[in-house]
Amino acid sequence: MSWPLTIRPALRRPCSPDSEKLTQRLTAALFALQHRRFSASPPPWSEVQRKPHSPPNLITCVPWSALTVGIPFETFPNERRIALTPQNAALLLKKGFARVLIERGAGAQAQFTDDAYEKAGATLVDRKAVWQDSDILLKVRPPSLNGCSNNEVAALREGSTLISFLYPAQNKEVVNALAARHVTSFAMDMIPRISRAQVFDALSSMANIAGYKAILEASNHFGRFLPGQVTAAGKVKTVPVIVGMTPIPPGKVLVIGAGVAGLSAIGAARRLGAIVRGFDTRPAAREQVQSLGAEFIEVNIQEDGTGTGGYAKEMSKEFLEAEMKLFMEQCKEVDIVITTALIPGRPAPKLIKKEMVEAMKTGSVIVDLAAEAGGNCELTVSGQLSVHKGVTIIGYTDLPSRLPTQSSTLYSNNITKFLLSMAPEEKKFGIDPTDEVVRGSIVTQNGEILPPAPRTGPPPAAAPNAATVEISKESAMLAMTPFQKTSREVVTVTGGMGLAVLLGKIAGPVFMSNVFTAGLASLIGYRVVWGVVPALHSPLMSVTNAISGMVGVGGLFVMGGGFVPETVPQVLGALSVLLAFVNVSGGFVITKRMLDMFRRPTDPPEYPWLYAIPGLLFGGGFIVAATTGMAGLVQAGYLVSSILCISSLSGLASQATARRGNILGILGVASGMLSSLAAVGFSSEVLAQFIGVAGFGSIVGALIGRRITPTGLPQTVAALHSVVGLAAVLTSIGSVLVDVGHISTLHLITAYLGVVIGGVTFTGSIVAFLKLAGRMSSRATILPGRHLINASLLGGNAALMGTFVTMAPGAPMTAALCLGASTILSFLKGYTTTAAIGGADMPVVITVLNAYSGFALVAEGFMLDNPLLTTVGSLIGVSGSILSYIMCVAMNRSLTNVLFGGISSPTASDHKIEGQITTTSIEETADSLANAESVIIVVGYGMAVAKAQYAISEITRMLRAKGVKVRFAIHPVAGRMPGQCNVLLAEASVPYDIVLEMDEINDDFPDTDVTLVIGANDTVNPIALEPGSPIAGMPVLNVWKSKEIIVMKRGMASGYADVPNPMFYMPNTRMLFGDAKASCDALAISDTVADRKASETSRQDWRITKQGTAKKWNDIW
Repeated sequence: MSWPLTIRPALRRPCSPDSEKLTQRLTAALFALQHRRFSASPPPWSEVQRKPHSPPNLITCVPWSALTVGIPFETFPNERRIALTPQNAALLLKKGFARVLIERGAGAQAQFTDDAYEKAGATLVDRKAVWQDSDILLKVRPPSLNGCSNNEVAALREGSTLISFLYPAQNKEVVNALAARHVTSFAMDMIPRISRAQVFDALSSMANIAGYKAILEASNHFGRFLPGQVTAAGKVKTVPVIVGMTPIPPGKVLVIGAGVAGLSAIGAARRLGAIVRGFDTRPAAREQVQSLGAEFIEVNIQEDGTGTGGYAKEMSKEFLEAEMKLFMEQCKEVDIVITTALIPGRPAPKLIKKEMVEAMKTGSVIVDLAAEAGGNCELTVSGQLSVHKGVTIIGYTDLPSRLPTQSSTLYSNNITKFLLSMAPEEKKFGIDPTDEVVRGSIVTQNGEILPPAPRTGPPPAAAPNAATVEISKESAMLAMTPFQKTSREVVTVTGGMGLAVLLGKIAGPVFMSNVFTAGLASLIGYRVVWGVVPALHSPLMSVTNAISGMVGVGGLFVMGGGFVPETVPQVLGALSVLLAFVNVSGGFVITKRMLDMFRRPTDPPEYPWLYAIPGLLFGGGFIVAATTGMAGLVQAGYLVSSILCISSLSGLASQATARRGNILGILGVASGMLSSLAAVGFSSEVLAQFIGVAGFGSIVGALIGRRITPTGLPQTVAALHSVVGLAAVLTSIGSVLVDVGHISTLHLITAYLGVVIGGVTFTGSIVAFLKLAGRMSSRATILPGRHLINASLLGGNAALMGTFVTMAPGAPMTAALCLGASTILSFLKGYTTTAAIGGADMPVVITVLNAYSGFALVAEGFMLDNPLLTTVGSLIGVSGSILSYIMCVAMNRSLTNVLFGGISSPTASDHKIEGQITTTSIEETADSLANAESVIIVVGYGMAVAKAQYAISEITRMLRAKGVKVRFAIHPVAGRMPGQCNVLLAEASVPYDIVLEMDEINDDFPDTDVTLVIGANDTVNPIALEPGSPIAGMPVLNVWKSKEIIVMKRGMASGYADVPNPMFYMPNTRMLFGDAKASCDALAISDTVADRKASETSRQDWRITKQGTAKKWNDIW
């Protein structure tokens, strides 16, 4: 199916009563030509389908200010509902309707008093005035006809409009009479069941109530417990609590039909503790039934019963025979049967035969929700309760009316929104015959009975294309058997054990001791880092960046001279320490500020100052013990420092313990530095030099950390990574130049590797910083022959390494030249590899650079035979590697693809999207959010760019205050670094317990009323589910499964993958074009989202919050 790509206004939704601004921009769909008469008698409803009809091309619009809406008392027996609540009466008046007439006492049975309507601005009148003075009449039941004591059709004013439940196929005489009086009528029961008409779907609203009430009625007439109970007589189990007690089994409920009513009944029965079974001919219902905790039963014949409009179709004779056999078996077992099966326009199918009823146990109950259409049970008496051989059969046709307040509220919302949607021009009422919802529900117009609009059936299953079949075959070939899986594991274990033997043979005990330390630290780090919650990945990178400042330990072993350094190596060592302390101080300050944002008002008090006690005790005890001899003090200090650093990372397992983890990290770095100072044994002059250098670096780092905002966090982390890389380069060069003639080969190799890794980290981090800060184009810089250039640079490093290791002991100048040349090559390689990576891949680049900084520390630890640097470097390297893996999996890309400038970069997709997009407005978005029960907000990089987190926080606060369930969905690659969106939301005081990761919330989208997408594209693209697409296999948020989607975008540009997003063209998606921040600001001050009484306070608080960003950061520190 294809249709031209167009952009049209949305089918407008009404807004809440408190919003005057929304009215000005609300548009909707369309009004009937009135006052035209035809002399010919209208044909019966059954014959009208054969009569050709051409709807008029002219759309006549009538201003709302010229129309009167009337709501009469419902005279149908036992009907207690009313078509309009006081709240929606006020809404219609606010929108501009001239008058709303309410018949006196019309809402009394639904607990809506006449005083409530008068306060809402409605006019109370007698019955005659409602029927004669109303231009538009809103009802619940179809109007009564001749033969009744009160002929409501005759009371209707000629040429007026009626909106009500009509059931035209069953009430042909009523339809003919309405056409004869030239009444334009709309049937609420004929509104098509499409996504954008869900808000008008009164059938679903009433079915939901009917299913719930059916269970209550059944339990009321069922003579035993439904849920589990513990009594003196026994427990609701099949096994007695105590021997000799009589067991009371739980009630068993069978629900036939898993539509809206059936699922509501299943949910209610499960909440009451019954054992519930569900049956439906539609395979798609299985998952819905099972999700509610019920057992899905089915026949052995495979036949799809999916029909049109959300109903099931008629099944084959063989299927029906198997179905009858299944129902007979179930009737013998269950205590309560709820039937809901309906076929539009036809009598309800007979599913429960007389013999099935007689097979049920005495005291059982049947509730027939299809009683008004003839009933699913042969013995059902419509509108009555009957008993047959001890089985109670409830055939009530007014179950929604037995919950009149709730039913009236839902029905009023449906009919009001439908009425307001028919407005082709602003504040004007009109009918557009081309609108799917209007055309599907209109029954009579201008004296004619319109033929029913054709219902759209379910789309046929798409035949798999050649590419899909090929991919499926390839996937089947790649699937491993258990033997292959075990064989690979055995090969891996064998290789690891063999490598350890080989290293032990060719290397010395010092090297193997360092390998032993690095191996154990890596395993511990692997377990610890995987335990960190994704929301704290940004603080994880920040704290590991701070701990990587331990690179300055290497500088301590190179420092010397007096109050100032005296040689080149000593200068390099002092600079290394200076840079390291910039990193340590800045990293911990930033981490603390980020973690303080996750603090909630309800959190218990914390006493971080108490952690000064172990720090002072350790420092004082260490110094006192060192005055009498070092013994094993240095190794003890290294042990304490390593354990504290590990504990620091493990503290990030939750927001509640994260701040403690940051404090432990500070203690770990401090104890490591103190132990290293004891190991080098500085003179008082050099110690003073160290204090000056470290103090200056700490001050600079603290100032940087205090000035950074969460939006600027990614580039700051990248800049600090460059500091670690440069410090590693300086330390490695200085350690070689100190005494190159008496240096070991292991020292030379690891120092050279430290220069290479540190050099790549330094310039790569600078490029990442420039791109993230917007000081350099974020586009990939593709150099001609870039892969050859990178390979040549790597080859040059390898060749110089051989020369360096061979000639360094005897030719110091040659060694210095080789080391300098290798440093330059490393700097160039860091630039060429990072510049070739686009801005969209910067999250991966940052995590890889984080890993590089750890590996630089490992090289330094091997170089100095320092177990502290080896341990800490391994932790950081593993952390960065795991985060890189998470990012790559989230983008469905390999690490080599990201790092080497797109060896297999994504290409433009040839997927062609045919369809139309639906636009919306701020007012409609505000109304949808305010009237939803559950909302999920999906944020991405666009939120960070627009800095819209404060407005989003205010929207969240207002919606939660109105009782709306609001949650956030975060994709692993949302933002410019892992966890950045979590930090931004925490900065705006969004509670972290409602911010969920993709795996935690992906299954909840089908039950969500509104999903608001802000600044996300590829991460919500359903094309990722199609084999062969450029992003096939990429995990995405299942946003398109929501009932309604609102996407904030500047335009229709594709995301980084350059593939179109079919979700934008789905009927349940509406596009809100414009700047995300401006849109969120407008939503935050909308009177629809916030109650009018609190609007001024809300706006003032929001402005204070928005303007106080810098103050909040400083106060936190």
